[in-house]
Amino acid sequence: MPSSRPAPKDLASLSPDALFDELVPPPELRALVARALAEDLGAEGDVTGEAMVPATAAGRGVVRARAAGVVCGVRVAMEVLAQAAPGCRASVHAPDASRVQAGDAVLSLEGPMRGLLAAERTMLNFMGHLSGISTLTARFAELVAGTRAQVLDTRKTVPGLRMLAKHAVRCGGGTNHRIGLFDAMLVKDNHVAGLEPAAMAAAVAEAASRARAAHALRFVEVECDSVEQFRAIAGLPAGTVDYALLDNMDPPHLAECVRIRDAHAPRMLLEASGGVRIDSVRAIAEAGVDRISIGALTHSAPALDVALDVEAP
Repeated sequence: MPSSRPAPKDLASLSPDALFDELVPPPELRALVARALAEDLGAEGDVTGEAMVPATAAGRGVVRARAAGVVCGVRVAMEVLAQAAPGCRASVHAPDASRVQAGDAVLSLEGPMRGLLAAERTMLNFMGHLSGISTLTARFAELVAGTRAQVLDTRKTVPGLRMLAKHAVRCGGGTNHRIGLFDAMLVKDNHVAGLEPAAMAAAVAEAASRARAAHALRFVEVECDSVEQFRAIAGLPAGTVDYALLDNMDPPHLAECVRIRDAHAPRMLLEASGGVRIDSVRAIAEAGVDRISIGALTHSAPALDVALDVEAP
C-alpha cells in the first residue's frame, strides 16, 4: 500500500534560486554563516583590522573572478556581509549561475572598512568553493551535450555544506541526485552482499514494497555491479525499481544494459557511476545511459579563484 505522506518536491523542476530557497531556508543560512564567521573571528574578533583601521573608516571593494568559471555563492556572500559588515551596500553584477571571465566583477561593496575586512575570507571561501563546483559541473555537462545523459551529483560532499553543494551543481547545469538517506531508496552492494542475482532481485522487490508503504520516496534505485545483476533487476515487475545504477561498467557493458532495458524494462532509467572522468564521460554518455553520477563534482572540484580588491578609505 503506497504511503499517504505527500510526495517530495521534484527538485529538478525548480530554478536554481527556488532550489536554494528549498534547501537552505533563511534560518539555516543564517546559522550556517554564523558558524563560519565564529570559526574565523573567535571571541576576540579581527584583531588586525581593529588595530589598523579606524572604527569610523568606510571603504569600497569589488569581488572579482580571477579565472573563467560559473559563479555560485553570491546569496551566501550577502548573508556574510549582513552579519559581519552591517550597513554594507552591495551591488550584484554576476548572480549565481552566471558565467564569468577572468577580471569580471561579481559584487561591488561599499560600507564600514572593518566589517568588509572581517567578512572577506569567509565570503570568499564560500564563493570559491561553490563556484568551483558549478564550474566543474558545467564542464562535465558540456561534454555530454547532445546525448540523453544528465550529469548528477552524489552524497560525497563536505559535511554541513551538502545543501549548498547541491545548489552549486544546479547552477553549473547539473541535476541533483537524492539529498540524503531519507528521501529516496538506493540499494547498494553492501545491502545485498553475498546474494546471487535472482535472490538479490527478490530481496529488492520485497524491500522496495516495504519502503514505499512507509515513506514518500522520490525514487527507488538499485546498484548493479554486473550485467547479470542488472538483468535480474530488469526482470522485476514494472514500477518496482525506478533507476538502476550501473557501477564501474565500461561503455560496451553499459550499452548491453541499455539493450536489455529497452527490451524488458523500458520505463527504467539507467545511471552510470564510478570513476567518471573528464576524458571518459563522453563515451559513457554515448553508451545510451540516462544519468551519470559523478562524486568528483563535490569532493574534488578546484575552487574558483575569486578575490576582494579594496580601495583605500
